[in-house]
Formats: sequence, C-alpha cells, structure tokens
Amino acid sequence: MNIFLAFIALFSLLIGSFLNVVIYRLPRIMQNAWHEECRLYLGLKPHHTTMPEPLSLSLPFSHCTHCKKTIKPWHNIPIFSYLLLHGKCAYCKASISLRYPIVEIITAVASVYIAWKFDLTPQTLSALLFTWILIALTFIDIDYYLLPDQLTLLLLWIGLLSSIFSLFCSPSEAILGAVGGYLIFAFVEWSFKLVTGKIGMGQGDFKLLAALGAFLGWQQLPVIILISSFIGAIFGITHILIKRQMKSIPLPFGPYLAVAGWISLLWGKEILSTYWQFMGL
Repeated sequence: MNIFLAFIALFSLLIGSFLNVVIYRLPRIMQNAWHEECRLYLGLKPHHTTMPEPLSLSLPFSHCTHCKKTIKPWHNIPIFSYLLLHGKCAYCKASISLRYPIVEIITAVASVYIAWKFDLTPQTLSALLFTWILIALTFIDIDYYLLPDQLTLLLLWIGLLSSIFSLFCSPSEAILGAVGGYLIFAFVEWSFKLVTGKIGMGQGDFKLLAALGAFLGWQQLPVIILISSFIGAIFGITHILIKRQMKSIPLPFGPYLAVAGWISLLWGKEILSTYWQFMGL
C-alpha cells in the first residue's frame, strides 16, 4: 500500500505539471480557434501578421513566458525545480507564478487521498480522472470565467461509462443525474433572466453539474448544489466585505461546484445518510 501511494504521489506531480499546461494553454487554443472562425465569418483571408501563433497542448515546448527560451527538462521537475530556482526563470530571472507549484501540490495531495480511500480498485482510476479534470476546470474558470466543453463533456462521458460498471452509481442514476443536473441550472438561469433581465449563470455551469450528476448519480445533486451554494455565499460575502461594495461583480461558480462535487465523491453518501437519520427517516 505504501509503495502504491508513493507511486501515485510521484505520478500525480507529473499530472499536476501537465494540468498547468492545460490550464494555461487550452483557453488560448480556444481563443485562437474563435479568432479564425471570426475571420472566416467576416470573409477575411488568414494573414501571417494576424493569424494567432500555432499552439497546442504539446507544442511549442514549455518555455518562459518572458524571455521565450525553452525550459530544460531539469528546470521543469514539479515543485523541486521551482524551489531550486527560487521561483525564477533560469535565464532571465523573471518571477515564476506560484500557481504552478500550488496546482502540483493540490493534485498530488488530492490524488494520494483518493488512492488511500479507494485502494487498488477500478474506482481509484475513475476518481483520479474525476479529480484531475475538476482541478483543471477550477483554475480555468477562475482565470477566464470559462468551463471548456472539452473538459466538462469529457467528465460527463467518463461518468456515464463508469456507471456501466456501477463504480459510483448505476446507469439509470447516472442518466437521471446528467439530465437533472443540466435542467436544474437551466431552469434557475431561465427564471433569473425572466425576473431580472440579466444572465446569472453560464451554460458551462449547466454542463458541469450534468457531468457531476452523471458521475455520482441524481441522489448527489442536492448535496452538490447545497455545498456549492454555501461555499459560494461565503466567498461572495467575503468579497463584498473586502471590496466594501455591493456592485454586481461576476464570480465564477465552477470552482464551488468542483469542490462540492469532490466532497460528494468522497463523503456524499455519508452526508445523505446523516441527513436522513437527523430527519428520522
């Protein structure tokens, strides 16, 4: 077991490094694609001075965003390279964002806990994928107020496929969870817009809740909604107190859903059981 956890810790650090790439590049890849679609729609021909720089998750190789020099492999070791370089580029000495080791640490800690809880079972692989995708979605939403379909729909399909083997819920519970998750937030958004005339929630949130429902089953939807709303309220009130203004400032809801979904994955059944016992049912 100790060897297994050590392996998961080391491997998840590498995954965390890759998630940093996804968090940084995927939104830019999407922006480049939108840029080209707009040019085509407007009838503009691509031009080398206006076309976005080719970008993918694999190319170009990792490089400093300031001096553009390619990062050597030994300068790209998760956490350790950051510490050895004192958080600065090896070439131009520009500061490296603390975000990178934070994502790697969160990924490693969460992954080790998942491996410890589910042990050597099929649930572990599915839960690890669940965790990694949620981490990427969380930080992308924080930065861009965006929940890419490439990740939310991937999570949804993994949830539906996992249900075939009843890893966390049955296929019927997964399907009802996906449909229910989407429709609940769609109805909330429709009602909010009808009353206020404003858009209160992005469709990425619909898809993320649908994915969480597909993964964990419809029974966990109330738990996820309540926990995410509670966390969101705390952060929202804190934000108002710090900024000292009641102005309507958009806040990404994806991170709260992700945290609530992860809590539900680990302790959702216990939370529901405790609630029903408290209610005497």
